[in-house]
Amino acid sequence: MFFGKETVLPAARTAKEFDGLLKKEGTHIVLLNTHIAQLKSMIQLAKSENKKVILHADLVQGLAHDEYAAQFLCQHIKPYGLISTRKQMLITAKKHKVLAMQRLFLLDSLALDTSFRLIDDVKPDIIEVLPGVIPGMITEVLERSGIPVVAGGLIRSREEVNSALQAGATAVTTNRKELWNPDL
Repeated sequence: MFFGKETVLPAARTAKEFDGLLKKEGTHIVLLNTHIAQLKSMIQLAKSENKKVILHADLVQGLAHDEYAAQFLCQHIKPYGLISTRKQMLITAKKHKVLAMQRLFLLDSLALDTSFRLIDDVKPDIIEVLPGVIPGMITEVLERSGIPVVAGGLIRSREEVNSALQAGATAVTTNRKELWNPDL
C-alpha cells in the first residue's frame, strides 16, 4: 500500500547509515536524528537515487515542533512522509499530502487511550506502534483504528519481524542492519 512490497523499512540514525542506504535495494528510508541544515541536501540526494524518505520530524535537531516547522518541512524539504507524536505536525503533513505517520508509544493504558484520542483527531495515514514486539497490541491498534500499522522499536530478530507482520503490521522499522535485507 504505502510501501509496496517492502516489509522492512531501514531506519538511519546517522548520515553515514543514510548514505549507505542510498545504494541498497528498497525504496523507503526512515531518517532519524538529523540536523536541520542537512535535511534539504539529504532529501534531494535520496530523490536522485529514487528513494522516498520518511522523516522523523520530532528528532530533527534545530527545528521547533510547531505548525511553522511542519509547514517548512512539507513545503521546502518535501519528504515522502513525516513521523511525529505531535498533532499539528501530522495534520499539516496531511494538508500538504505528505504521508502522516503517527508514532504511538505503548507505555500503559493511559498512554494508549490518549493515543486513540489523537488518532481520532488526526486520522493519520499510518500508525507506528512502539515497541513493535507486542503482537497483541499491534492487532488491537489495527482493529480499533482501522488504520495500517507499522511496528518499530526493540525489534531485534527476524522472528520478531515475522511476529509483527503476522499480527497485522504492514511493515516494521528498524535500525538493525542485519534485518534490512528481507531475504534473510
